[in-house]
Amino acid sequence: MATRALPPTEQLRRRIAGEVVDFFNDRSRGQQPIVRSHEALVPPGSVAWRVHGDVTSMMVGGVAALLLQMLHPGALAGVWDHSEFEQNMHGRLRNTARFIAVTTYGRQADAEAAIARVRRIHDQVNGILQDGTTYDANDPRLLAWVHLAGSAMFLAGWKRFGEPDMSMSDQDRYWSDVAPIAERLGADPIPRSVEAASELMRDYRNELRADQRTVAIRHAILEPKVDRLRDRPVQFLLSRAAIDLMPDWARRMHRLSSSGLARPAVSGATLGLAKTLRWALSPR
Repeated sequence: MATRALPPTEQLRRRIAGEVVDFFNDRSRGQQPIVRSHEALVPPGSVAWRVHGDVTSMMVGGVAALLLQMLHPGALAGVWDHSEFEQNMHGRLRNTARFIAVTTYGRQADAEAAIARVRRIHDQVNGILQDGTTYDANDPRLLAWVHLAGSAMFLAGWKRFGEPDMSMSDQDRYWSDVAPIAERLGADPIPRSVEAASELMRDYRNELRADQRTVAIRHAILEPKVDRLRDRPVQFLLSRAAIDLMPDWARRMHRLSSSGLARPAVSGATLGLAKTLRWALSPR
C-alpha cells in the first residue's frame, strides 16, 4: 500500500523543526534534545520553564547576554585566553543553550552533572588581566555577573517577544527559579527578585570596560560565519534584535546603535519568526 503524502504545511513544519533541532544538537557527537523531566532542578510549571522554552526569544536574549557579559574584563579574558571563539561561535552558543536546557528541564542528577563539568572547566580558566590583576572563572563575583547578565537578557527577550504584559510577580519568580543553578555554580551574590537584579546590575557598572578585544568578540558574536546563504537574513535579524534588546548604556559601551526608525520593523519580523518557530515546534 502506498504511503500517503503529508500535506505541504506539515512537511514545512517538520523541516523547520528538524533544522532547529539540528542547530542546537551536534549529531556528530550523538547529542539529542533534552527531555523534560518531572525531577528537574527547576520545578515543572515554573516561570523559568516558560521563559527558557521559547527558541526565538532565547536566541535573541543569548546574543544580547554574550555582548553584555563580555563587557566585564574577567569574562572577556576567560573567553579571549581560553577559547577559539572566532572559529566556533556556533558551538559556543549551542553549548550554552544545552547547558540552560539541561539545568532547566533535565533530571536533577543530569543538571548537577552538567554543572560539575562546567566547574571542572572553570578550574583551568584563569590568568592575568591587562592591568596586571588576576582573574579566575570560579570567582563567585565573576560567576554572579555572568548569571546576572544572562538571566536579565533571557527575561528581557521573553518579555519583548513572548509575554509583553508579564506580571512583576512572575518576573520576581523567574529570578527565584534560576537562583539554584547560580548557587550550585558558585556564584555570589545571587539576586532573587527584579529589584535585587537591578540593584546588582548598577553595582557592576563601574567594573565594566570596552577595548579592542571587546570589538573583536563583538564582531564574532554579531557576524558569525554562516555556511548557507539563506540563513544570513535570519542571522542579521537576530543580531539586530539583540542589539535593540540590550540596555542603552551597554550599547553605547559597545559603540552600537539601535535600529532607530527601523526598530518596529525589526521587532515585528522577530515576532513573526517567533510565532513561526512556536508553530513548528508545538506538540502534535
